[in-house]
Amino acid sequence: MIKTNGTLSEAKNAIESMREKQVDVTFNLGRNKFVSFTGKLSGVYPALFTVVPQDKNFKGKTSYSYSEYMCGKVRLKESDGQNA
Repeated sequence: MIKTNGTLSEAKNAIESMREKQVDVTFNLGRNKFVSFTGKLSGVYPALFTVVPQDKNFKGKTSYSYSEYMCGKVRLKESDGQNA
């Protein structure tokens, strides 16, 4: 069973504080496979949030639910700006 870290309102507040900022995203695909990229946290909605990757080859945006963030499947960290 995956343990949650904090409450839903804490997760939403943490995501909201990073809105429109560059973030480093690490997504756990399972079986020790991870995808990492830098992007802009573009949208914060009641059930999910979206990130637009900086990679020019990637068209579109990715969306994640707050439960994925709370369980640690998606990790966000404000980017230090060195990759931009």
